[in-house]
Parts: sequence; structure tokens; C-alpha cells
Amino acid sequence: MPNTRGEKDACDLLDADHRAVKKMFKEYEELTGSRARGAAQKKMDLARQICHELSVHAQIEEELFYPALRAALKETDLLAEAEVEHQSAKDLIAQIEGMAEADEMFDAKVTVLGEYIDHHVKEERNEMFPKARAARKLDLVALRDELATRKEELMGATA
Repeated sequence: MPNTRGEKDACDLLDADHRAVKKMFKEYEELTGSRARGAAQKKMDLARQICHELSVHAQIEEELFYPALRAALKETDLLAEAEVEHQSAKDLIAQIEGMAEADEMFDAKVTVLGEYIDHHVKEERNEMFPKARAARKLDLVALRDELATRKEELMGATA
């Protein structure tokens, strides 16, 4: 059931997450050059927020979006790649969350995580989302509602 009414769909919801996290990465980058008092703590807080947002985003994609796509698409190699990318990001998130201070290695890990995410987002936007929207057996508006509900649950549970 392709979305013909112009309603926001699952891809729009996921892309809104992408844009929000990209903005946080930009804020982090600006803070890395700051010598202001409290900048290190702001970086730690922002990095933890980025990690939390990405963890929830990855979880709703893995629980709901990717299985729906896997069932609707003939070619699923993009999904396999996305899952590998998620695992790499999760490994880096775990390292970042395990660090006690925002030092040079902390900054490097956050920067690399941002680069991973940029790459992942480009693939989803340019390849996965168009395929999802073209899939006849996929109700992306209903899936958006499922994703939004699950995201709300996860954000509340781990906030």
C-alpha cells in the first residue's frame, strides 16, 4: 500500500531522527573547539544524549522497520549492510558511554561515530527509503505509528 496521500510515513519519522542527531553532532563539533568553562561537561552530556538517541533509533529500526522491509523486498542485501553498520555504531556507542572524561580519544570516537552515521543515513535516504516507498506490500503510515509508539516507550524507559 504505497502512501499516496502525502502523509508522513515511517521513512519521514526515521529521517527526522537523522536530522536531529546530525544537529547534535554539529553542536558537539562546535564544543570541541571551545575553551569555555563547562565545555567538557557539555560535551559529555551531549555525547550521552547522542548515544541514547542513536540506540533507540537503531532499536526501533531493528525491531520493526527492517523486519517489515525484509518481508516486503526481494533484495535484502541493503538490510544486511545496515545491520552490520548498526553493530559497528553500537560498539562505538558502548565505548563512548564507558569513558569517564571527554579527552582526545573521546572526541575522536564521537567524530567517527558521526561519520558512520552520516554514511548510514545517506544509504537509507538514497537507497533504502525509495525501495521501501515503492514496495506495494508495505503500509509505511501504519509502520510510522508503530515506530513512534515504540520510540516513545524506549525514550521513557531509558531516559
